[in-house]
Amino acid sequence: MRLIDTSVLIDSMRKGIFEKGVISVITLIEILRGISGEKRERVKRLIEDAYDIININNKVILKYCEIYEILKRKGGLMSDADMIIAATAMAHDLVLVTKDKDFERLVELGLKLELR
Repeated sequence: MRLIDTSVLIDSMRKGIFEKGVISVITLIEILRGISGEKRERVKRLIEDAYDIININNKVILKYCEIYEILKRKGGLMSDADMIIAATAMAHDLVLVTKDKDFERLVELGLKLELR
């Protein structure tokens, strides 16, 4: 199963292409914050109808903390949103599909990655 990152979902939506997979609640938030208020509820319903949305649960929280601790020790943190998306993929044994090369450094921590 594939976890579709925000960058890929936005690109697919612009092209009118449906990406098979699931999304993180963080991706839903990132998409919706860029949508005008009068369209936001409609777009939210469309995305929720098209994708299963994985919320932040205890497995994701613990994996996020592990990623955070390792990256902080190495001196190279990522955004919280990206670490939560990566933690979601790792905690649920999903392949993260993204255009963001910054995720490559998490492969050594166990992230399965499909880079576009």
